[in-house]
Amino acid sequence: MDLLTALRTHRLVAIVRGADPDAALRSVVALVEEGVPLVEVSLSGEDALDVIAAARAALGPDALLGAGTVLTAEDAHAAHRAGAGYAVTPGLGEGVTTARELGLPVLGGVMTPTDIVTARALGVEAYKIFPAQQAGGPGYLRALRGPFPGLPFVPVGGVDADAARAYLAAGAVAVGVGSPLLGDAADGGSIAELRSRAREFLDAVRPPSPAPSR
Repeated sequence: MDLLTALRTHRLVAIVRGADPDAALRSVVALVEEGVPLVEVSLSGEDALDVIAAARAALGPDALLGAGTVLTAEDAHAAHRAGAGYAVTPGLGEGVTTARELGLPVLGGVMTPTDIVTARALGVEAYKIFPAQQAGGPGYLRALRGPFPGLPFVPVGGVDADAARAYLAAGAVAVGVGSPLLGDAADGGSIAELRSRAREFLDAVRPPSPAPSR
C-alpha cells in the first residue's frame, strides 16, 4: 500500500518519540497490534534508528513504519538504512529532497501557502500541517483547502480525539497524533493504557456510517 492510500484508508498516524528505546519498541508493536498500522518513529527519540530497525524486524517488510523529524540528508539516509518505509518532516529542506532521491515517500511539514507550493514542487505525497493547533486548528485547514482543494493534508500537533474528529470533518485525509495517544508509554509507562487510548483514537477517526437508504 502506498503512503497516500494508507493515509486515506487508516486516517491516523501514531507518532512515537521516547526516552526508553525498549519501551518505544513495545509501543510501536502494541499500536500495530491494536490496529494502528501507520506508525512514525521520531528521530528525536532515544536510539530511534535502533527502534526503527527492531520494529521492522518484528513487524516485517510490509509494516507501514516511518521515520519522523527527518531534517537532514544524513537523517534520510540513516532512516532508509534502518528500514523506514517513508519519511516525515517538520519542514522543507534536505530531509525531503534526499528522502525523495532514495525513493521514500514523504509527508512534508508545511505551515503557509508558500510552504505548500514549495512542497508540491518537491514531490511530497502529503502535507503535514504543523503545528496545527497553533496554526489555527480546523478553521485554518478549511481556509487552506480553498486554494488547495485537492491536496491531502495531515494536521499534526495538539491533536486529541475531539480535534481528530474536527480535522477529518474539515477535510483532512488523516491526523498525526503524538502525546495525546502515546502518553508516557514510550518512556516506560503503561502499554495497557496505550492500547486503551489507541482504541479511543481508532473510534474517533473511523469514517461515519452511511445513512440507511429509504
